[in-house]
Amino acid sequence: MFDHLPRALTLFLIGLTLTACETTTEPDVGPRPPLPQANVSAAASLAFWQVSGGGSHTCGVTTTDEAYCWGFNASGKLGNGSDTGPESCTGAVGPFACATRPVLVVGGLSFRQVSAGESQTCGVTTDYRAYCWGSNSGALGDGTTADRFSPVPVGGGLRFRQLDTGLSHTCGVAYQDNKAYCWGANSYGQLGDGTLTVRLSPALVLGGHQFRQVSTGYFHTCGVTTSNQAFCWGLNKQGQVGDGSTVFRRTKPRLVIGTQQFRQVDAGGYHTCAVTTTVRAFCWGDGNHGQLGNGRTYLSFFPRAVTGGLSFRRVTAGVFHTCGETTAGRAYCWGSNSFGQLGDGTTAQRLTPMAVVGGLLVGQMSAGGWHTCAKTSASVGYCWGDGFFGQLGNGTSGFGRVNPRPVQIAGP
Repeated sequence: MFDHLPRALTLFLIGLTLTACETTTEPDVGPRPPLPQANVSAAASLAFWQVSGGGSHTCGVTTTDEAYCWGFNASGKLGNGSDTGPESCTGAVGPFACATRPVLVVGGLSFRQVSAGESQTCGVTTDYRAYCWGSNSGALGDGTTADRFSPVPVGGGLRFRQLDTGLSHTCGVAYQDNKAYCWGANSYGQLGDGTLTVRLSPALVLGGHQFRQVSTGYFHTCGVTTSNQAFCWGLNKQGQVGDGSTVFRRTKPRLVIGTQQFRQVDAGGYHTCAVTTTVRAFCWGDGNHGQLGNGRTYLSFFPRAVTGGLSFRRVTAGVFHTCGETTAGRAYCWGSNSFGQLGDGTTAQRLTPMAVVGGLLVGQMSAGGWHTCAKTSASVGYCWGDGFFGQLGNGTSGFGRVNPRPVQIAGP
């Protein structure tokens, strides 16, 4: 979903195996809508159902249920069966494996949803099976720590409605009973099983809650229950759990403080944002870059309303920025903008929501580490922000590939 290292250090380590938000925020699960009458322009051959921005790569599911990925291919996180191609991009210490245009995830699986993390990718198939690929410190959930260059099934035999993978852990909502399960790194209790133990396969999140949706951040996780309550767990140093406390970490789900009822939540690097049942956006946690959207640059240990009075359908949190799509389908972003990840045509930090230029009618968005991607209501994919690793999917990569305006994702 996003890079966990400062970008300068990340560039220095290009070519090495590196270890982000959803969550990316994923579209509501359920029956697929009919294919649009006019899918995409002649310049792009893929019609997207959903996109997901990671730290240095991006993935998407097409309207024909195929998964594609592009960007940095460390540890095989593009899922094309290799970690040595398909292209060679120029980095700070020499060439590195990448794809500047979408490449098909191998295996012949049909996907309904995909989530691009920091160094791994996971997805849910149309028959609700979970698969992951890429770097494996446990976040692939296959019971091993072996890197995988193509999709491998998550262990345990569970089926999932939705999942989200972040820095080095993954969580999902079970298809049968809406219980949440997590696996991977657990140093801060981000798996929610009451321990600090690494899990190589899915572990049940404690509390007995039934979740509609879960989202993974760097070191914390949040979810919204079927009764519209928001819970978070894991690292709480910046207040990202939102329980009003300064307790360093929570190993079990904690109710987000306040009277709001929530329909959707997204965990970012060190902050969290959510949309209420009254379609208002609230954020909490680290606000030093303006990513809380309340006009200030400080921490908040409880939800604060995003200013501007906009009605949001969904929000998506990156490392230091946040974006949201309004109920009218318009895209807005706020927070850090060093690489144009807000899409407002500038690289100026924004403390309140700014409209993404171009007038796109957005059907779904996903904030990555230093870039953002979206698919329009006509299933056309766009990305903006940092394109160093080819993660914008427009056929380019390298230093200076900063696009502060949406660029269309190229065909494969």
